[in-house]
Amino acid sequence: MASIWKLKGMLFFFHAAMTIIVSYLPVYFQSLGLNGSEIGILLAVGPAAAIVAQPFWGFMSDRRKTVKRILILCLSSAFFVGFVFFQLEEFFLLFPVMFVFFSFMSPAGGLGDSLSQKVSVQRGVSFGSIRMWGSLGFGSASLAGGYILSYIGIANIYYVFASFLLLAILLTCLAPDSEPTKRPAQLIDAFRLLKERELLIFLAVILTISLTHRMNDSFLSLYIIELGGDESVIGIAWFIGVVTEAAVFALSVYWLYKWHPLTLITIAAAIYMMRWLLMAMAPGPEFVLVLQVMHGLAFGTFYLTAFQFVSKLVPEHLQSTGHLLFIAVFFGFSGVTGSLFGGAIINGFDVRTVYYVMVWIASIGLVSALGYRYVFLKKSREMNA
Repeated sequence: MASIWKLKGMLFFFHAAMTIIVSYLPVYFQSLGLNGSEIGILLAVGPAAAIVAQPFWGFMSDRRKTVKRILILCLSSAFFVGFVFFQLEEFFLLFPVMFVFFSFMSPAGGLGDSLSQKVSVQRGVSFGSIRMWGSLGFGSASLAGGYILSYIGIANIYYVFASFLLLAILLTCLAPDSEPTKRPAQLIDAFRLLKERELLIFLAVILTISLTHRMNDSFLSLYIIELGGDESVIGIAWFIGVVTEAAVFALSVYWLYKWHPLTLITIAAAIYMMRWLLMAMAPGPEFVLVLQVMHGLAFGTFYLTAFQFVSKLVPEHLQSTGHLLFIAVFFGFSGVTGSLFGGAIINGFDVRTVYYVMVWIASIGLVSALGYRYVFLKKSREMNA
């Protein structure tokens, strides 16, 4: 159990470091004098790198039968490449280095969640009780980071990020590794996942819902500033959202297995749609803070349920590959599309318009989730008849 606490600590400090990137990178780019389109393109680079890097590192962890060592490699590389990245100011220099940076940073989150899920099953503990510490780290750092960056200046963002990441690396070295499966992971097996119709359709449904989530991740900070807030308000907003998210994870042992995963995913999609509608009508930054409670309800339910459901759709010896394929869609494909699309809308209109567009996209996601749930449950009933 002591080693599990080190795993929880690793998640806490990794997500604390990730908070600085997710919450304040758009503001940092704005401070460099980049325009809306340039910011949108750069924010799409990270998810683009994730699309390639996440399945690759997931397969490597299955192939090498170790999640922990691959995770240490990714975190350490992100630490050093990040130092170079935050010394640059020119758009055309930022672009390639950012791609390399996120090729290591993005997969680390998925590897951490995959390791947590495997250890939770092997040790007989709730996955949510481990994963909640990532949310607590995200929330704590978003709150503290806002005040720290307001005091020391957004130009010093790397030093805050690196402090959290270094602690995550140290705790990863002390955390437990997952127990390897007996069956070896072959490259041909990984490619066969791309032919699994049920899995591919599910990932398509995930894409329609997660697209709006990632658009909000990219532009929430700019929206708060547009409404008259500052870095400290951004920090409070993220803190409220992820503390609610952590509560949902912590209580998952009581609700996760009482309803079918696809029912919970549909409920989360409906919460997303309502959230974006209310966000689009926000009169000021204070209203956004109230609505951040809906972030925890929607994301906490959606992510945890979908992550667990993917585990049932892929073979045991390809669990990490399946997990990171899911995360590549959730954070990668959705992030690229959302950042580019949202940046183009901001250039022509404003950030508020982005949220009105997100309402329509979320509606499509809700209908898609309902359709997938109906077909899946009908097929299950027919097979059991």
